[in-house]
Amino acid sequence: MSNCPKCGKPMKFIEQHQRWYCHACKQYAPKAATGQPAAPQQPIAPVAPQQQVNPLWTQNVYRIRKKVLTLWNKYWIEDQQGKILGFSKMKMFKLKEDIRIYTDENMTTELFAIKQQQILDIWGTFAVVDTQDNKIGYIKRKALASTFVRDEYEVYDAYNRLIGGIYEDTGRGLVRKYVPLGGLVPQHMDLTLNGQKIATINQEFKIIGDIWQLNCIAVPPYLDRRVLLACLLMMGMIERSRK
Repeated sequence: MSNCPKCGKPMKFIEQHQRWYCHACKQYAPKAATGQPAAPQQPIAPVAPQQQVNPLWTQNVYRIRKKVLTLWNKYWIEDQQGKILGFSKMKMFKLKEDIRIYTDENMTTELFAIKQQQILDIWGTFAVVDTQDNKIGYIKRKALASTFVRDEYEVYDAYNRLIGGIYEDTGRGLVRKYVPLGGLVPQHMDLTLNGQKIATINQEFKIIGDIWQLNCIAVPPYLDRRVLLACLLMMGMIERSRK
C-alpha cells in the first residue's frame, strides 16, 4: 500500500492504467522520477507437490523373468530396458495361491496381489487386488479348452463382468500338447478386449526358467495394467506346475 504524496492518505492501484489513484484528491499520483511505484505483490499460493506416477502403470512393454529355485520361484517385472519395476517370490506346493508383488527384492512396499479364489484350483479364478484389498479385476482359466486344444483365459472387470480374453495360437497350442517335446515350443498369445486385440504375449525359449514379454498395442486407459501383469505371472505359475 502507498500513500498519496499530496494528502498522505492511502492510494489504490488501478490495474487497467498501472497507476496509483488517490480517492481523496481524485487524481492519479504523479510518476516519480525513478518510475511508477511498484504494484502490490499478490500472495503466491504454495505449489502442491506432484505425486510421482509409478512407472509400472505406464509401460507399453513389460518383461517377466522367472528363476526356479528349490522351494521358491522368483519373478522380476522389468521394462524394455531391463529396469526392475516389480518383484514376486512364490513358494511351491501351496494349497491356495496368494501372490504378492513388491517394488523390489526387499519386499517392503507392496504394489498389488493375485489371490486364488478356491483351494487346490489351479485352473480356476484368480482375483487381482490393490494394496487396500480392492478388486481390480479377475482372471479365469478355461479348463476344457486349455487342457485339450490351447490355453485360454477370460478377463473380468472389478465387478466380475466378462470384458475380454487371452488366447494361445491354436497351432502352437496343439504342438505343445500332443507333439513329443512340444512343451519346449514358446507360447504366443493375444489379449483381446471387447473383441479387439490390445496386446500380445510372447514367451522366449529357455531350458531353465522363463522369460515372458507383454507388448501393449492399444490398451485403453481404463484397463489397469496390473491385470495384464497378473496374466503373465499366472502363465508362469501354470508352466511351473506343468514342468
